[in-house]
Amino acid sequence: MSEKTAITPDTHTAPPAKFSHGVRKGNILQVAGQVGFLPHVEGQAPTPAGPTLREQTLQTLENVRSVLVAGDAGWDDVVMIRVYLTDTGHFAEMNEIYNAYFEEQGIKEAPAARTTVYVGLPAGLLIEIDALAVLG
Repeated sequence: MSEKTAITPDTHTAPPAKFSHGVRKGNILQVAGQVGFLPHVEGQAPTPAGPTLREQTLQTLENVRSVLVAGDAGWDDVVMIRVYLTDTGHFAEMNEIYNAYFEEQGIKEAPAARTTVYVGLPAGLLIEIDALAVLG
């Protein structure tokens, strides 16, 4: 039986509760919900990438990518992405940003995805994304 390994990239703060930014077990890597915080700076509170959906979405995707890389995975290993928005009015803009991002990444086959509206994010945060990767 393979061990379960917690993943926390150097760019991320330690989680505020007993959870991991990602967990790898065998060839499965689950990336926990990531938000649009800028890379961690020692002694500073987490800071959103900006007030716009574009800024936060791009940073959130980079934060997911950081966990994937720290877990020896990449976007081509991702089989499922879940996107949580705080405003139904953001669907079209998020899809445009998402599509352009993955086109720039050179992804040949898009992962399955689900987008839903969720109002429980901390004040000022507009999006959360998690991902499931299968390696090998």
